[in-house]
Amino acid sequence: MGENEHFDVILVGAGISGLGFAHHLKTQCPQKSFLLLESKDTFGGTWVTHTYPGIRSDSDLYTFGYRFKPWTGDPVASADRILEYLGEVIEDDELNGHIRYGHKIEAAHWSSKDQRWTLDVRRTDSDTLKQISCSFFVWTGGYYDHEQGYTPDWPGFSNFSGRVIHPQHWPDNADLEGKQVVVIGSGATAATLIPNIADNCAHVTMLQRSPTYFWTSENRNELADRLRLLELPEEWVHEIVRRDLLQTQKEIQYGAEFAPEVVKEELLSVVRQHLGDEMTEKHFTPRYRPWQQRIAYVPDGDLFEAVKSGAATIVTDEIACFTPGGIRLKSGDELKADVVITATGFNVQVIGGIPYTIDGESIDPTHSFTHRGIMLSEFPNFAQIFGYLRTSWTMRVDLVSDYLCRVLQHMDARDARVVVPRLRPEDQGMTCHRWISESQFDPGYIRRGAHLMPCSGDYEPWTFSPDYYREKIEMPLFDLDDTTLVYQ
Repeated sequence: MGENEHFDVILVGAGISGLGFAHHLKTQCPQKSFLLLESKDTFGGTWVTHTYPGIRSDSDLYTFGYRFKPWTGDPVASADRILEYLGEVIEDDELNGHIRYGHKIEAAHWSSKDQRWTLDVRRTDSDTLKQISCSFFVWTGGYYDHEQGYTPDWPGFSNFSGRVIHPQHWPDNADLEGKQVVVIGSGATAATLIPNIADNCAHVTMLQRSPTYFWTSENRNELADRLRLLELPEEWVHEIVRRDLLQTQKEIQYGAEFAPEVVKEELLSVVRQHLGDEMTEKHFTPRYRPWQQRIAYVPDGDLFEAVKSGAATIVTDEIACFTPGGIRLKSGDELKADVVITATGFNVQVIGGIPYTIDGESIDPTHSFTHRGIMLSEFPNFAQIFGYLRTSWTMRVDLVSDYLCRVLQHMDARDARVVVPRLRPEDQGMTCHRWISESQFDPGYIRRGAHLMPCSGDYEPWTFSPDYYREKIEMPLFDLDDTTLVYQ
């Protein structure tokens, strides 16, 4: 293998985004050579990083799966089943020859003279550094740091004499049998963990600062079951169920914006059926409107059943400090704990958190404006795949992949070797807004990491739209000769 390999396109990250884009690139731009670099020793991204008990999707796989690969299992799937699905994509599309595992990108350098990116890549098996170049560089590695989860620095944290576990770094020797366990957090991770460890602990307590919206139903899709009874092809089942779910999600998402009290009542009524009025009011009624943060799905009500059985307790309070034996709350109560699990989220890390240079000069992506949530101002031949956070992430993977393939084809048609988004004179002086506005979506990790993300401008195309239902119509029609795109 030569030291100066060159590819038309390099993708970084062999998770749901990278494998999806690789499929579209191979099918829509078969003349393009491409390479997918992955720092881990296998594919899967998030579904390899996270190994905590019960790890599963919090989106249905009819929409979290790809449009081109029918999903045939339960709507909410375990990590193992998702990895199996991704493995089938690799096999179906013969992608193995395009993937290099154990290759960690450390820096990226653009040369205007050579019209190419040169990537500094470290091989993790030999700890050797090499360089690989490409004409077009696409970051497909997601938006959070896989190496370090987020844990707040609570007062007295170092005084705690028990064990602390972050779900992103679940140890093989996590012995919880007979232990008093406190899980800090109330999102999808906590909701997944608790019913999956409750029977093994002496007791588990979910400590939340504020409640989260939950939804529950049987982990099955009645429409899919009915269509299969009619012996329809799986491709038909997948597409019909996918469209039906997206329509339902659209009604909920728009309802949460325009009639939030109606959606709130619908969500809380489901919890009341399981846990009654008092528990719902005290521990399951959030202060924010639905969909300002993700709605956590609990299949078959497993979290509610753990609470009803007495195996799990919910405490809504704030941490005053840690003590050697547990956690003292601001109410004055103390939770005894042998093990504390910090289901407190992750750290945002956009486009790898690596240094970028253009013609030898450092360029800071946090000072760039996003171009439709895909490209960045003054970054030549560069894109990232950033999915949806309210609709399934993968719905945008398919859309953006189509768009980028169209860009590559358009460059060839124009005989252009470079495309760079550039602010026009009338765009100068735009305000640098948060990537996603607080009113649209405001979870803690976006709030904490807002300063690490590129800017969103005052108007299109310098914005990221979190709305699939709008983008599915508009993105295929985006003008590739827009004056904000400069070709060379």
